[in-house]
Formats: sequence, C-alpha cells, structure tokens
Amino acid sequence: MSVLPRFLFIALTVAAALAAGWVFRRIAVAVTRGELRKALRTAPVTACFGILVIALYVAVAMAAPLIAPYGENEVVGDQFMPWAAPHLLGTDNLGRDMLTRLIYGARNSVGIAFLTTLLAFLAGSFLGLLAATVGGWLDQVLSRMVDILMAIPALIFSLLFLTIFGTSVTTLIIVIAVIDTTRVFRLARSVAQTIVVMDFIEAARLRGEGLARLIFREILPNAMAPLAAEFGLRFCFVFLAISALSFLGLGIQPPTADWGSMVRENAELITFGDITPLLPAGAIALLTVAVNFVVDWMLHRASGLKE
Repeated sequence: MSVLPRFLFIALTVAAALAAGWVFRRIAVAVTRGELRKALRTAPVTACFGILVIALYVAVAMAAPLIAPYGENEVVGDQFMPWAAPHLLGTDNLGRDMLTRLIYGARNSVGIAFLTTLLAFLAGSFLGLLAATVGGWLDQVLSRMVDILMAIPALIFSLLFLTIFGTSVTTLIIVIAVIDTTRVFRLARSVAQTIVVMDFIEAARLRGEGLARLIFREILPNAMAPLAAEFGLRFCFVFLAISALSFLGLGIQPPTADWGSMVRENAELITFGDITPLLPAGAIALLTVAVNFVVDWMLHRASGLKE
C-alpha cells in the first residue's frame, strides 16, 4: 500500500469513528434525562466514541455464547483457513474459528482485566485513604511497604511470581492486583492528604465522627473524581499487562481464548502477509484508545475547566 492510499484509509477510518461518536451522542442525548443528558450534550465526540466502543465490548463479552458461531475451543476446520464463509475471519493454528475466539476473548481479556483493576482499586483506595486519615506510624509503615514493592519493575515482579506460583487465572489476578494496588495507594493517599487538612474534616472530628465515617462519608466523596479517572487509566495498564503476559505464555492459559495469546499463536501468518494476527492486537488497541478518550473527558470535567 503506497503512502497516499494509506493516508486516505487512515483519514476515512478517523472520519468514520468521529461520525459514529457524533451519532451516538445525538441518540444518547435524546434518550437520557437530567445530569447525564447535560453531561453527554457537552461531551466531545471522541469521548462519545469511546463510550460507544466500551459499550459494544461489554455487550459482546456478556452475549458471547449467544453471538459466537461456534464453541470457544471447538475445532471446526483445517489450520489457518482463509477468510471465507462459514469462517469469516478464517481459522487459527489449531483449526478453531477466529471470529469465535475473538468474541470469547472479549469476555476473558476484558473481564479478567476489569476484575483485577477492581480488586486493586478496592484495596489501594482503602489503604491510601486510611493511611492519610490516621497518619503516624501506620502511614509510614504502609508507605514504606509500597515503596519497596514499587522499586521492583512490574514485569519482572509478575514473571517471577507467576513462575513460582503457577499461571492460573486466580494467581494472575492476585499478582497483577498487588502490583497495581501500590499505584492506587499512592494516588489515594496523595488526594486524601489534601482533604484531611480542610476545615470540614476538622469539624467532623470535633463532632466525634468515627474513622469509618470520616473515610467513607467525608473524604471518599471528595476524592471520587480523580479516583474514577485513575480507574480508567489503571484498567488500560492492567489490560495491556495481562495481554503482554499472555503473549509471553504466562498470562491466561490455553485453551481459554485471550487476545494476547491469540497474537502469539497466529504470529507466523504475518510472514505470509496475512493480517489475521493483527485482529486481536487491534481489538486491544481499540479498547485502550476508547478508555483513554473517556478518561480524558472525565479528567477535564473533574478539573472544572471550560472549553
């Protein structure tokens, strides 16, 4: 493909994405009410496109058994069959339908990444808010433990513990969650430290509010905006980390469909000019870009800046 056709293809793709975001925004504004409608009306087209992509991924993940033409691990033909009916995206290295594997990969890759991010955020946010609220020796102990963990490169930490404890889904979730808990802890603690010195927190202490009420009723609501935005960014990092580990053979294990391992299993097709291995890679990239579009919008709204 020469430079001009490649440029036209990219331009048409971007234009189609923006058009899809614009149409989605019009429809969403028409069917929603209240604050949500107001927020969507002022949302940029890129954020609406991101919301649309995320919604489509979630829908595909939830409805995978209903929309997939074959079973997740069902061998339906010869190896590396070309794109043609009934296998619209061909078959993989074992003769499994690629379209089916992509659909189930949405459930496994996205679902496990979301669960891991949620676990990391629950633990990291609570510990960070607790450390900032209590202070003293507890803050010092937790902060030094986090510093030690963050001093170890994340990929080396993951590879080491997955090699020692095995590559089950449970182990993968725990290891990645522990790594990301440290990042969430630092953010939650930093945000909470700017809140605990405010007058309304001092007034709550004088009223005799307990520790739990201070954290969940006074501090957390005021720290929710940056934490929510960070959740999106953390999800991207976790999603890419799990895909990278799967590509290296230490993430989600076969025969479970996973986009990272699908790239590895079909990589030899690239030498023959076949773009099939790029499909799961493209699915990873598209979701990452979509989540970042939404996070950018959320950060802009949380900052209080005007266009």
